[in-house]
Amino acid sequence: MEYRLRLQDDELAFRLECSGAVLIEGPKWCGKTSLAEHQAKSIIRMQDPDKRQGYIQTAATKPSLLLDGDNPRLIDEWQEAPVLWDAVRVSVDARGETGLYILTGSNSVDKSQINHSGTGRIARMRLETMSLFETGESNGTVSLSALFKNPNMEIEAKSDLEIEQIIFAACRGGWPGFLSRKSDRAKLQIVRDYIDIVCETDISTVDGIKRNPSWARQILRSYARNISTLAKESNILKDVVSASESISHDTLASYLQAFEKLFLIQDIEAWCPSIRSATAIRSGKKRGFCDPSVAVAASGLNPEYYMTDLQSFDFIFESLCMRDLRAYSARDDGKISYYHDRYNLEADCVLHLRDGKYALIEFKLGSSEIEEASRHLLEIKRLVSEYNKKGNSPSLREPDLLLIITGTEYAYRRKDGIFIIPIGCLRD
Repeated sequence: MEYRLRLQDDELAFRLECSGAVLIEGPKWCGKTSLAEHQAKSIIRMQDPDKRQGYIQTAATKPSLLLDGDNPRLIDEWQEAPVLWDAVRVSVDARGETGLYILTGSNSVDKSQINHSGTGRIARMRLETMSLFETGESNGTVSLSALFKNPNMEIEAKSDLEIEQIIFAACRGGWPGFLSRKSDRAKLQIVRDYIDIVCETDISTVDGIKRNPSWARQILRSYARNISTLAKESNILKDVVSASESISHDTLASYLQAFEKLFLIQDIEAWCPSIRSATAIRSGKKRGFCDPSVAVAASGLNPEYYMTDLQSFDFIFESLCMRDLRAYSARDDGKISYYHDRYNLEADCVLHLRDGKYALIEFKLGSSEIEEASRHLLEIKRLVSEYNKKGNSPSLREPDLLLIITGTEYAYRRKDGIFIIPIGCLRD
């Protein structure tokens, strides 16, 4: 299958220019190996069944032999021989060059077999599942980075996506494997198989602790029911226990930590500026996954269900938008949080870039809630302005962008400066 370019291709090339080696992290099946292969000059696949045992024996005797090849050299599934991490670090130090190695693999590594963190030698970069622009479903007529550079620009664009297509894309997910599947049923099956493997195998192998697949499924199902909400762990535990699974809070915490190590769970932290009293701003985590399809599959639902329940799909749509924003802002080290206070003033997403710029963002599937969302964004901006006028120190930067990302058709800039942008128009 022909390689589909990813937004992170340029980022990988840049990281290789800066560092001796690059470790690509992210959930399984998100395309880490394909991304690395596209830029590698030589490859060693540690899980090749015909060569694996020989590779393991070589690594135990003289690991530097496995590093011999044209650079950058890809070491796929490096965790099969953790000693390779230190071998790469030593090679980078000895050669004093950049762009030597790319490492990919799972996060299930015995840390006791690694002697050095790799700081200064091995850079880390994160890869997400594919965004709608990468899959070709967003036409990319509105650039997020262009808006940050010129927040007063006028935009006129039109999305090609109908609501039914957005629902299917969210349920299918951004797993690159779907590109080679012909039927919609086969495309939807990818994430279902993914959940099965995670619950049956990965949940235990990620840190060597044996876990119950049934409990793993029930916890994921509860998490999925609470996606894009501020549900506390105690509520998730209560939900799981009510399903006849008698687990403790410590056990739940252990499972959630394992899901985080697998990059499956990606909760959203709160943004807590000083524009309200500390007791007014909610600081709990908003529940999220690496891809909206995980919530759909864990819940046992399908696109047809959401076609008749758009209210429930609102939460999945928010997860879809969060995923795409992570991809579109990765080049600028985008960090995602949310704002919500006890007065129900909220911004679904606060996107901060490394240069200090940030955007307040709301997600609305349809047009009926755009006015209310606009009031929220303008009120938060006003509170920041008022805070600064009072001479508080340090002052807060006012938001550079106010965005409402929608499932509607047209993109435009309102008179109050708020951008209305269909998810089917957005790109990096």
